[in-house]
This record gives sequence, C-alpha cells and structure tokens, in this order.
Amino acid sequence: MTTPTGTDELTDFFDRYGAALTMGDVAGIAGCYTLPGMVVSGSYSFTFTSPAAVALSFLGAAPSYREQRIVAAHAQISDVQQLGSALAMVAVTWEYLDATGCAVPGDSYRYLVRLEPAGWRICTVIATH
Repeated sequence: MTTPTGTDELTDFFDRYGAALTMGDVAGIAGCYTLPGMVVSGSYSFTFTSPAAVALSFLGAAPSYREQRIVAAHAQISDVQQLGSALAMVAVTWEYLDATGCAVPGDSYRYLVRLEPAGWRICTVIATH
C-alpha cells in the first residue's frame, strides 16, 4: 500500500461518507463531492455538475439500504496511491452492517479524491466489483 500523509484524514472522510450514505443524508453525500464529479462502472457513466445533481443521483440508494436493513457502512481502505500533493486514488471495499449486527457483503470502488481547503472530496468513483 502506498500511503500519503493524511491516511487518518481519508479514513475519517470515508467514515463520514459512509454514515451519510446509510442515513440517506443526501446533503451530506453531496458535501463529499467536488464538482464536476463522475461515477463510472462497466455499464454506465454519469457526471455531477451541481450539489443538487449529486443528491438526486443518490436518492435511490437510501431505499435500498432500508430494504436490506443496513444501519452502518465501514470503508476498508486497501490501497492509497498518492497522485500529487492534492490527489489520491483510494481503493475501498465497503462492509455493511444490518440492524441485527450481521455483516452484509459490500461493493468495491476506487475513488479519485482531491484535498481541498475543506478536506478530502471525491472527484470520480469507479466501480470495481
């Protein structure tokens, strides 16, 4: 693992992001992205150009978490590649917990993140599952 200065800050950032995801806090999710942002998978790509667009794209995720009774998300960071003083590529596998405390298999992503004055923000999400 290549680790930059600020790995603890990345862990804190993804903890906040995971909490926002599982609570359906779309404003909190939107605050984790820099604009424009992008999501890429094997079958689709889309971009965000406003906080409202970020929020709208995640509105569908909250019901899915509720249906699975997911109450917590923990980001397991397996790799951090520093791409300069303000950019990093972070490999994350999400571990979810349901309301009974059981682990629910999660997905894996690579996040291109940028360090901004307010902290880390996601530029691009790449689905790797």
